[in-house]
Amino acid sequence: MKKFFYILIFVLPLGLFSQEKLTRILFVLDASNSMNAEWGNGQTRIEAAKEILAKHVDSLRDVPNLEIALRVYGHQSPITATYQDCNDTKLEVPFAKDNFTQVKNRIKSIMAKGTTPIARSLEASAGDFPDMNSRNIIILITDGIEACDNDPCVIAKKLKDKNINVTPFVIGLGLDLSYLEKFKCIGSYAEAETKDAFSNVLKSVTNKVLVNTTAQININDTNKNPKETDVTMFLYQAGTNKLIYTFTHTINRYGNPDTLVIDPGMKYDLVVNTIPVIEKKNIELKRNTHNVIEIDGPQGFIKFRLQNSVRDYPIEVRIMQNGKTQTLNVQQINTTDKYITGKYDVEVLTLPRIYKTIEVSQSTVFNLEVPAPGTFNYRCSNAIVAQIFIQNEAGKWDWVYNLNQMTLNGYLDLQPGNYRMVYRQKNLSSTSYTFTKDFRIMSNKTTTINL
Repeated sequence: MKKFFYILIFVLPLGLFSQEKLTRILFVLDASNSMNAEWGNGQTRIEAAKEILAKHVDSLRDVPNLEIALRVYGHQSPITATYQDCNDTKLEVPFAKDNFTQVKNRIKSIMAKGTTPIARSLEASAGDFPDMNSRNIIILITDGIEACDNDPCVIAKKLKDKNINVTPFVIGLGLDLSYLEKFKCIGSYAEAETKDAFSNVLKSVTNKVLVNTTAQININDTNKNPKETDVTMFLYQAGTNKLIYTFTHTINRYGNPDTLVIDPGMKYDLVVNTIPVIEKKNIELKRNTHNVIEIDGPQGFIKFRLQNSVRDYPIEVRIMQNGKTQTLNVQQINTTDKYITGKYDVEVLTLPRIYKTIEVSQSTVFNLEVPAPGTFNYRCSNAIVAQIFIQNEAGKWDWVYNLNQMTLNGYLDLQPGNYRMVYRQKNLSSTSYTFTKDFRIMSNKTTTINL
């Protein structure tokens, strides 16, 4: 049966706690035979898990009011084709003050060889805690599904029936989502598909346990639903330029903004990097609870493309908020980008320039279409002073472009329309040598003028 790599965190007693209250974390390590499978860079899963967990234990030494312990399963009896020891689970290092070195050394000596009795280990773990007066946490690190005859969900229910609340976070490598769905009976889960991701997630979930203050950032649409996502968020210390956190906003598999671990010890200024950015100042988090930070960020899309173009043209469009001159974005042709709903002034960087005012609506695409240009070629035997003009709707001539006086030939991509070139041979010093040349540009066509 295919195996996967998970971390489960079980929070046993329900309720709030102060920083002064003792927290106990029981690490439960899977040492079943499947952990001997390779996990990139020549390391096995058990080697990587032991390395990360040992470093993590070291990092917890200076955390006040914290005790840890270690339970291991699958490390005593080798699994064979005809036998698996479903009672192979043992509390290797019990809870005690300053036992971090003992836990770290025992982790390093573990060998993986047995089966995967998750449910029995979970059931036994409840008895590993000296009392229910502290905040008791179980972190289960495993790569496999239950291999014995018990169901972790059944055990979780039994614990809840005894007024022991169980809330797991499941983090998986090589995720089998159909299997992970089975853990919905006891809590939520996240994903970690690499060794580095596993290390980061282990730190994150432990911080979540120790800080006991979490937050989610709701970027609301026009209906006040937190559906906007996939944007970078900065959290600065309030009133300063000191960047504390950087997150990519994520909607989890349940359709909710993902939960973040944020230190409640300071106030924050939030910057959400939409176009344009949206901000919320002086955010204060309540300790020992889950905070919801609401910010309005309804968004729609602008799609920029050429009509009936037969080839690519390097055209860009400048986007500004309506009535303002500051450039928000320079969008490339044939791309779609996301913007906060509202009106925008648009300058299409064609020759001549095209100016429009458009409106972006919630979750809809505004199609900004521009006629495909044509090509204007010119050749001359002598250097000239020349300007290009286009005839506007009123019949007047608008300036478009000054030709380079140092070149005898060149080309321009011009929008369709009626044009006039006004020129004089550069070395002739009389206005009487001024000439005009009218021409027409059509989409995808080339017009050549010899002077």
